[in-house]
Amino acid sequence: MTDHDAQPAGLLPDTAHRAVKPGTALLRLETVHSRQGVLDGAWWPRSRRVGAELPGLIAALSEHIGPVVRVGLDADAWEDLPTRLVVEDRVVHIDSFPVGDDTILVTRGNRDHFSLLVVPPRTAPDAARAAMARAVRADNTDRAAQILVDTGAGPAHPEAGEGPPPAPGPGGPG
Repeated sequence: MTDHDAQPAGLLPDTAHRAVKPGTALLRLETVHSRQGVLDGAWWPRSRRVGAELPGLIAALSEHIGPVVRVGLDADAWEDLPTRLVVEDRVVHIDSFPVGDDTILVTRGNRDHFSLLVVPPRTAPDAARAAMARAVRADNTDRAAQILVDTGAGPAHPEAGEGPPPAPGPGGPG
């Protein structure tokens, strides 16, 4: 049995966040066309640096949903938020909205919006996988902040839980 076979249904394999090159987007999208859930997908950035993280996300999304023209973020949750980025020779406008750091709003075309859960960068892999899997469920009715709390992916606010995870004591976790 491989590691992938042993993985609980609906979760990413354990290797999903290991050995990922900088700038690679860890992204899950809802795979049904109905888009009836509260969220359309989930994103697990490696940091809060927009310039390092957003181009990979935009490139990945553009490959799956078409050209992204606008992204809405919470300015307080991200470092050095620009007003626009050029990704793959396209200008993508960056807006600051009071959406909270637990979501990102992506616009394709004039009015086609996608809402993605943002898993905090330093979230433990098991919690991140669970949050991402729950966010993409077609029958999901929970908001992003509730998913993060319920799955142990942490509080949705950047000032809480943004530092590195606590080191275990001398006897290990306990």
